[in-house]
Amino acid sequence: MTADATSPAPLPGLRESKKQETRQLISDVATGLFLTQGFERTTIAEIAAAARVAKKTVTNYFPHKEDLALDSQDAFTASLADTVTGRRAGESALSALRRAFADAAADADPVAGFSGPDFARMIADSPTLTTRLRDLHDLRETALADALADATGTPRGDITPRTAAALLGAVHRTLFQRIQELTLAGQDNARIRATVATEADSAFALLEPSLADYATA
Repeated sequence: MTADATSPAPLPGLRESKKQETRQLISDVATGLFLTQGFERTTIAEIAAAARVAKKTVTNYFPHKEDLALDSQDAFTASLADTVTGRRAGESALSALRRAFADAAADADPVAGFSGPDFARMIADSPTLTTRLRDLHDLRETALADALADATGTPRGDITPRTAAALLGAVHRTLFQRIQELTLAGQDNARIRATVATEADSAFALLEPSLADYATA
């Protein structure tokens, strides 16, 4: 029998729902411990005990300890590439990314850097997480370069999309760091949004002479 195209997507099975609940539980427990006693001082064994699961269960869901703290890393690394891929008709990559950042800032989206003071401090105090965050910025830039290459019909690895991605990625990296700095300085999200909105306009405007019409849909 052929399924009705208008039928709703099937709900996750009981087993899959249980896996999702367990993953979320472990993530929530780990975050609580990290915020309380610091990332570096918290062990996987402590997380497992607090979540009442086996240590192996923790590592099955989160192969690396950093994954427990930065559990939105997949969304982060894909964010810029997804924006370019989904840009509107007639919209350039720069315009799409500029618009998407403005929306993310207005929503205080954690992917843009709005993590809250406790989380921002946890990252700043952890050499491991600081290094991992730099790696994620690099991975996000690489994904963006591939998306720009595909959008312009250019071979992946070509210098032009790589350079454009480096420029666009640098603006996003700088704005992310700026949001973190203002958060650690004690500013609330409303004030940070107002500051970053103005600074983002200036930062993106610097790229207009070279990228205003690049990768237009």
